[in-house]
Amino acid sequence: MGFSLQDIVVLLFLSALMKADARVTAVDSESKRTLLANGLGITPPMGWNSWNHFSCFINETLIRETADALVSTGLAELGYQYVNIDDCWAEQNRDSEGYFVPKKSTFPSGIKALAEYVHSKGLKLGIYSDAGYLTCSQKMPGSLGYEQKDADTFASWGIDYLKYDNCNNGGLKLMERYPRMTRALMRTGRPIFFSLCEWGDMHPALWGAKLGNSWRTTSDINDSWESMVSRADQNEVYAEYARPGGWNDPDMLEVGNGGMTNDEYIVHFSIWAISKAPLLIGCDVRNMTRETMDIIGNKEVIAVNQDPLGIQAKKVRMEGDLEVWAGPLSGYKTAIVLLNRSLKPSPITANWDDIGIPPKTVVEARDLWKHETLKKKFMDKMTVSIGPHSCRMFVLTPLS
Repeated sequence: MGFSLQDIVVLLFLSALMKADARVTAVDSESKRTLLANGLGITPPMGWNSWNHFSCFINETLIRETADALVSTGLAELGYQYVNIDDCWAEQNRDSEGYFVPKKSTFPSGIKALAEYVHSKGLKLGIYSDAGYLTCSQKMPGSLGYEQKDADTFASWGIDYLKYDNCNNGGLKLMERYPRMTRALMRTGRPIFFSLCEWGDMHPALWGAKLGNSWRTTSDINDSWESMVSRADQNEVYAEYARPGGWNDPDMLEVGNGGMTNDEYIVHFSIWAISKAPLLIGCDVRNMTRETMDIIGNKEVIAVNQDPLGIQAKKVRMEGDLEVWAGPLSGYKTAIVLLNRSLKPSPITANWDDIGIPPKTVVEARDLWKHETLKKKFMDKMTVSIGPHSCRMFVLTPLS
């Protein structure tokens, strides 16, 4: 039997991983097989991250006010629970014993106190580090060589989520770096969602489930249509590898940052939701427009993302710039997104044989953006007119 290139990549990586595991006696045999078993990420994580809007311009007041805003806007009640601090939260140098030092000018109260405040709101606090000597900003140290010390620190502070980047790694291979933090987090005994931010370079979807709860399948997104749809395409390739406990991550949401139209942001949120991607808000939730809130607060679209079946949708038909994305939901339902990537309106047809519905099945269609159930029932196919750079999103329910 021959092996594909993909098979060879996986075998080589797992071989190196097994050699590394043999040196670790503190991990039981079942954990050696799965490496990460923290019980987190049963559905894709939802929350907020500081990077897309604020970059390095963050402080503890911003984080506290963001936690307050997630609660006051009702976003927390919808499932947005993680408040994630990205790069630039620590001093350039560790202390004399090798521990992280929160930046005194911006986080004077320390991260532990911040975690306690966020937890008091019923939310969870995330933090950022890097599997290298410096983080991507080069303004704070990475965790390479300090994995256990940093994991213990995060656990003692009450951290719930770790985004782990891939900059300034000295050329050391992934299997020499990422598994160290996985094991270090396991040894702490605290459930910490582990987000691998490897940028998709070495196909982390093929091996990420052994190490973390999500894995970046793409390079960084920016607030533009071209960037957004290209990340969606790159992420879709790995749909079969997503599952409860481990998710493909095409990067954080740009909705509300101003670089796309409202229709384009609806496409962004729809594709991320049906792709079972992490829904991490990247705008300033303290100052959102009603249009932004209507998008990220759409309960029906969120429900598709959080469906317990946990199957990522795939692009089941492409005709030039016209696409049909579809994925099964629990209860024998099907979610579809009809996407028009062109600059002119066009009808798009979803055929049952493309989207996995048995022929002659009659379905009821629920429009998730108009919040209405269509009066017409459909059999074998449905055709809808879609505007330029726009989409329509439906849940199809079979009728007896």
